[in-house]
Amino acid sequence: MKKYMEKAIIATYSIVAFDRETGDLGVAVASKFIAVGAFVPWVKAKVGAIATQALANPSFGPRGIELLEKGYSAKKVLEMLLSDDPMRDYRQVGIVDAQGEAAAFTGRECYSYAGHIVGDAYAVQGNILTGPEVLEAMAKAFETSSGELVDKLLNALEAGDKAGGDRRGKQSAAIIVLREKGGYLGLTDRYVDLRVDDHPEPVKELRRLFEIWELTLLSREDPRDIVRKSSVAREIQEALKILGYYKKDITGVWDEETEKAFTDWAYINNFENKLRSDEYIWGSIYRFLLKQVGKQV
Repeated sequence: MKKYMEKAIIATYSIVAFDRETGDLGVAVASKFIAVGAFVPWVKAKVGAIATQALANPSFGPRGIELLEKGYSAKKVLEMLLSDDPMRDYRQVGIVDAQGEAAAFTGRECYSYAGHIVGDAYAVQGNILTGPEVLEAMAKAFETSSGELVDKLLNALEAGDKAGGDRRGKQSAAIIVLREKGGYLGLTDRYVDLRVDDHPEPVKELRRLFEIWELTLLSREDPRDIVRKSSVAREIQEALKILGYYKKDITGVWDEETEKAFTDWAYINNFENKLRSDEYIWGSIYRFLLKQVGKQV
């Protein structure tokens, strides 16, 4: 016990999951611990995802991924990692493999409330939580959410946060989702990789960062989510004028000057992949622009 008490405890709630349709693998995690994303999540595309927490053994990450890559199942890898660990009673681990098998372990000495839920292609786990309702809310949110794996993971993390999360408070959060060649220019597997290392509302901040990541790097717009330029010209001009891009009088007419100001704003914010050559703009970029000047749609 003395050896345990001398170590920093990563009180955490996390989810590991696999999407059978896309092959996405990911981990989402939050904690009252500095930079939880540096310690808990480990993911490799087409292989598996691991969360190691409580009295975390960071070596479980690379060792577990290596074992998964050799063909061992999530359950077998968990068994192998814990088999010779003298501190196993203080560990908490969640694993999912690229076949959708999930496994989790909560050591009997983990500070309460501690527990886990294993579902179809996912596992949620947590320790030093306000209660079992945190994990129950996460599991329900994941199972009932629509969208891609990243959406389901974020929804699950937000549900855990709203249900009470870490009973000591809030500090950091992270999400990583890997998709084969799903990263920047198709040259990496890092579809989404975001960390909030120290923040009073880390889960909310993680959501805010993801919205920017999505606009900048992801191409998954709903084709129905479009806005006709002529119908929002005045709002766009007003917003761009506040931000210093539009210099002329507000006319409510989408003209060449408005188009140039809007394009300049998009390029400065790295949103050039979301520019259209027709009479519409994407609803996501329209809402983001208005949010920048304090307006809600």
